Amino acid sequence: MQFYFPNRPGKPIRIAPPLLLAILYLVLILIGAVVLCLPVSLTKAITFSDALFTATSAVTVTGLAVVDTGSNFTLFGQAVILILIQLGGLGLMTFAALVLSVLGLPIGLRHHSFLREDLNQTSLHHLGGLIKTILLVVLICELIGAILLLLVFVPDFGWAKGLWFSIFHSVSAFNNAGFALMPDSLSQWATNPVLNLTIPALLVIGGIGFSVISDIFIHRGWRHLSLHSKLMLSGTLVLVIWSVLMFAVLEWNNPATLGAFSNPLDKLQISWFQGLTTRTAGFNTVDIGSMHDTTALMFILLMVIGAGSTSTAGGIKVTTFIVLVLATIAFFKRHSQLHAFGRSIGLEEVMKVLALTMISIFVVMTGIFLITLSHDGDFLNLVFEVTSAFGTVGLSRGTTGELDTMGRIVIELIMFIGRVGPLTLGFFLARRVPPRISYPSSQVYLG
Repeated sequence: MQFYFPNRPGKPIRIAPPLLLAILYLVLILIGAVVLCLPVSLTKAITFSDALFTATSAVTVTGLAVVDTGSNFTLFGQAVILILIQLGGLGLMTFAALVLSVLGLPIGLRHHSFLREDLNQTSLHHLGGLIKTILLVVLICELIGAILLLLVFVPDFGWAKGLWFSIFHSVSAFNNAGFALMPDSLSQWATNPVLNLTIPALLVIGGIGFSVISDIFIHRGWRHLSLHSKLMLSGTLVLVIWSVLMFAVLEWNNPATLGAFSNPLDKLQISWFQGLTTRTAGFNTVDIGSMHDTTALMFILLMVIGAGSTSTAGGIKVTTFIVLVLATIAFFKRHSQLHAFGRSIGLEEVMKVLALTMISIFVVMTGIFLITLSHDGDFLNLVFEVTSAFGTVGLSRGTTGELDTMGRIVIELIMFIGRVGPLTLGFFLARRVPPRISYPSSQVYLG
């Protein structure tokens, strides 16, 4: 995109699509914060800092909250938050393309380039089909999720409130936002089988990535799926099994979490729910602050990994983690190429993975350093908070409400980077300048 300024006639300033998208997300956050400050949005007065944090958390689909969503915001305010979640989860350009598709208007080449960045794609091919898949999946999943959740909320709150709760939590779950309308999240329904199946299903579908869903719809069989889809599906399965089993083992006898339930089936239900929600959304049915430190460390790792590319979730992404593991294995086996499912992974993908990982480590470590400058609380809780913000997960061990101004700014920046960071990183990676001079190779001693 080009912009012309009076003091530079005839000399346009070009803004790359990733940078422009980051600006659009920032504008959406500011608009959301202003609307959430209006009296029509509030049941009780909050500061602009509270509104800005809430809007940032909603647009970045994180779920961290400094005020209770259910009691501090009116129905209008909650609807605003839900709209911010939907826009932030799907992506602004994706949502714009959906509107154009519904209206029957064409999507130009320039908008295709924005979509490519917003969906984290490497080419412009098949974007139209991917957009249609997104629209279909979003409508079907959120509708079915809301219908199933009626069985949970209507008996407790009646039809009017129960319907709104069902819609809100279905959209929040599918977009991996983790926003809930109860102060203890979903703990009241910890052993409800419908909720324990519906919410995780929405999280997995929303977090697995629209490109994978589109690939499954097209090929309808494992053999013909792309390498990305196979890595994503197999990696997700392994991480889900590992996280569920490890949570059950580590917390089985903890009286503040699973130990409070005598029925083994109830413990397994809660382990299933909490194990699935950890990498993507901040829903919880047990007190996260009461978990053992070992469990908290496991959660930190899972939150950093996150979910899939072109999904509504954050983190470095499952495929990034898998490529890192494959590269490590290839090094020790003295292989010059990476192989998976009968396909090879190129050097460019490996370099991008290394760049993403290093940027992620730098962002998280910087966030931890800055937040510890103004907070002398439990170090593990602070690390957990920063990691949750970067992975746009939203789980907290009780630190969010205690953040001062400096802490809020740090967490807001981390949430923003966690949502749009790959876009800005892609901007820098895309600026390829061919070297004019070649240098002789030399050896560097590593390890």
